[in-house]
Amino acid sequence: MTRAAVFGAGSWGTAYAAILTDADPSVQVTIHARRAKVADAITRTHVNTDYLPDLRLPEQVSATTDPAQAAAGADLVILAVPSQSLRDNLGAWAHVVPQEAVVVSLMKGIELRTGMRMSEVIGQAGGIGPERVVVVSGPNLSKEIAAKQPAASVVAGVDHEAAERVAQASAAPYFRPYTQTDVVGTEIGGAVKNVVALAVGMAEGLGYGDNTKSSIITRGLAETARLGAALGADPATLMGLAGVGDLIATCMSPLSRNHSVGVKLGRGVTIAEVAAIPHQTAEGVKSCRSVVDLAHSLGVDMPICEGVTAVVEQHLSPEQLADALMSRARKHERH
Repeated sequence: MTRAAVFGAGSWGTAYAAILTDADPSVQVTIHARRAKVADAITRTHVNTDYLPDLRLPEQVSATTDPAQAAAGADLVILAVPSQSLRDNLGAWAHVVPQEAVVVSLMKGIELRTGMRMSEVIGQAGGIGPERVVVVSGPNLSKEIAAKQPAASVVAGVDHEAAERVAQASAAPYFRPYTQTDVVGTEIGGAVKNVVALAVGMAEGLGYGDNTKSSIITRGLAETARLGAALGADPATLMGLAGVGDLIATCMSPLSRNHSVGVKLGRGVTIAEVAAIPHQTAEGVKSCRSVVDLAHSLGVDMPICEGVTAVVEQHLSPEQLADALMSRARKHERH
């Protein structure tokens, strides 16, 4: 690989640009940023001060606001934008994506109204065949990766050769990629864990301890597994890095935006106040409704996700959610 384009200058897109150059110092990476201020700072100082001010990017990384310039000659095109904005963005970018490029999704969410996973949106809105789409997911807390702390992740693609190509390009000394072909399971794990992390954060904000948080994580994994099974995912995927691994990191770390937003909600901060905090997009807030709607369409019971959605939509308080979950009818653990 000689060139890569990263569309999205947030924390994860920026950290992944560093992974690519640390894996292969000869690669040239261009980040597409919406704001000229961010693009100029990355190109001149090699620091994204808005998101990862402690990470100095290698000299091989530059940035631009021009999507055609970012994508020109790219072997890999990485998409790292908020999940609910992907379709609109691809409408403006798809025509500049090189025909032979592998398209990599770093996004974790389900699209509102359509119930599509991000790889499906890439296919439909970008006209990109599934054999060219690869998904990267796992315990990917950006600040830890930017600090080059050891981490592992899943690189999934229906075309194993494409997945292996991305894995090779991502194999930095501190970042270990594992390949597989279960794109559905990989994406469902990444989408649902954001919603479960909001619930865990709310529990912490309410003053509850580790027993409560562990219970939510475990039952959240059960909900994820039920939805994955209904969509044909391999159950083993959700027991791995893209499932339970990502779930633990997102639910327990103060570096997780979804966890942090949940804590604020548990402490009485309103959704409007949370939304006003700059650079703190929590995918669970944006995607909880789409996860629940998808579950309903498949007849899948997901009470934690339903409760989180009710809190986000201001039909329940976090205290009422806790009471509702604890008063549900008892049943066998495997159901």
